[in-house]
Amino acid sequence: MFGRERIEYKTPDQVRRMRAAGIVVAEALAAVRAAVRPGLTTTDLDDIAAAVILGAGATPSFKGYHGFPATLCVSVNAEVVHGIPGSRVIEPGDLVSVDCGAIVDGWHGDAAFSVVMDPVSDSDVRLVAATEDAMWAGIAALASASRLGEVGAAVEGSVAGRYGIVEGYVGHGIGTAMHQPPEVLNYRTRDRGPKVRPGLCVAVEPMLTDGSADTMVLDDGWTVVTTSSRRAAHAEHTVAVLPGGLWEIRPRRRSGRAGRAGRPGGRAVLTPRRRSRISRRTGA
Repeated sequence: MFGRERIEYKTPDQVRRMRAAGIVVAEALAAVRAAVRPGLTTTDLDDIAAAVILGAGATPSFKGYHGFPATLCVSVNAEVVHGIPGSRVIEPGDLVSVDCGAIVDGWHGDAAFSVVMDPVSDSDVRLVAATEDAMWAGIAALASASRLGEVGAAVEGSVAGRYGIVEGYVGHGIGTAMHQPPEVLNYRTRDRGPKVRPGLCVAVEPMLTDGSADTMVLDDGWTVVTTSSRRAAHAEHTVAVLPGGLWEIRPRRRSGRAGRAGRPGGRAVLTPRRRSRISRRTGA
């Protein structure tokens, strides 16, 4: 079923089928989170995620997408998003952002987290926490929103000018394709966006910087970095609007320091409703 911008609205049964992909993504990210440490390469992390996804009988969403060569996007320090796994060794104190997608029976899951390696910098921990808080603020706004633009307003309100908000890369609809309409902005605009109605499935995906939010793409054609070389963090969670409330497509965990999670993992939660390349406009 399609609407404005040909948004693909899902039935509750289709959302349940999407959750299977979300669970695979959650398992892959949990395995990466448990393993990530100084001394590993970003390819090591990619191999871990690939083993989980393939072992579950799923397909990596990113690999081969417009030529992207890997299962994960792994972005370190000043890299914002779309980092290509390779020989880079993770160092003590690095801020590592990991983005993962998987396909199960034609349905996509997509999520991301950021984590700081010991010895941690308090400024990096605050940046990661602010990014996660902004994501959850956007998701909370979606639960009672009449228009999708309320999500971006909530994200910006949560940030409250403390960090840069990357505007060139945004969240997105998701379902039978990894990136679908509508775009999910991380900032306020005059355009209120499409109506929020049951069947809408989106990835809320803020990217914040500890300084200027200006970015550029490296010569590899993929890796987005801050022009100031200041650090960036990335958080992403996929949710569906259903008649009874929001359904989290990926069981949630909260990152921050390596190996520490604040929000419990588990099954998808039904929240009471109170009311380019990996596209040049979207994250992964």
